[in-house]
Amino acid sequence: MLVGRLGLEKARIPHADRHGLVWLDRGRLEVEDGCLRFVTAGGGDLAAGDYQIPHQGISIVLLGPGASVTHDALRLLARHGCALAAIGDGAVRFYTAPPLMPDTSAIARAQVRLWADPESRMDVARAMYAIRFGEIVRTRDIEVLRGQEGARIKRSYQLAAERHGIAWRGRHYDRADPNAGTLPNQALNHAASAMRAAACVAVASLGAIPQLGFIHEESGQAFVLDIADLHRHDVTLDIAFGAAKEAEKSGDPIDRLTRRRAARLFRQRGVIPSMIDRIKMLITPEPDTAEAGQAD
Repeated sequence: MLVGRLGLEKARIPHADRHGLVWLDRGRLEVEDGCLRFVTAGGGDLAAGDYQIPHQGISIVLLGPGASVTHDALRLLARHGCALAAIGDGAVRFYTAPPLMPDTSAIARAQVRLWADPESRMDVARAMYAIRFGEIVRTRDIEVLRGQEGARIKRSYQLAAERHGIAWRGRHYDRADPNAGTLPNQALNHAASAMRAAACVAVASLGAIPQLGFIHEESGQAFVLDIADLHRHDVTLDIAFGAAKEAEKSGDPIDRLTRRRAARLFRQRGVIPSMIDRIKMLITPEPDTAEAGQAD
């Protein structure tokens, strides 16, 4: 009875064949006649209605504020290997009960191979810096690359501040009291948190390993930080300095303004899809590995 009611007898689509994300908020995710449905009264991105969700053809369902999920829906998603996570508006926060387990290890195994070999690990790190700098980097010394990054990001801060008409006296961050800095510094902290959440979505949707970073090393989210930094010079700074300018005018809380601006720019610029594409570009499973994963 349970199998027929939830449609669990149907074959799974391999994770490698999937595409895209589904964003749902202000409604209820449930199962009816073996189909995954989302019922909403509106008020969010979707108009009021009853939507059938193609759970066999997507990688991850992202539940925004005001959304709930039934036990049957969780079982259906689990059986078909479709991940589910709760997010803040626009994915500026990311909440899961880990682990998220895709039905193939192709991306993870490719990542491990690249990470374990010092030469290929440096190749990936250099490719990441090339994306950020907009040019090919010559050195193969990670400390030299980090030094170049530091000089460039300082200049990027100044240019972003000038672009948004914000007074800038340098980056100052007190880990013990993150809200003690100037408005731009506080906004940068909140923007960085939002960007990490977006990178969490991208990494989780592909089944990559968050701990194995190519530039960052010590953090349990090292690879997440690597991916978040790919948008640091453009999107993160636009979020932060734009929010700081809004706060100067309106007096509204900087954390709220930053999250709202982040959610808006994530959608407008397709930040998470871009992150997913870049992960695939940086860590491409060998063809025979991907085909083996599809055959499982």
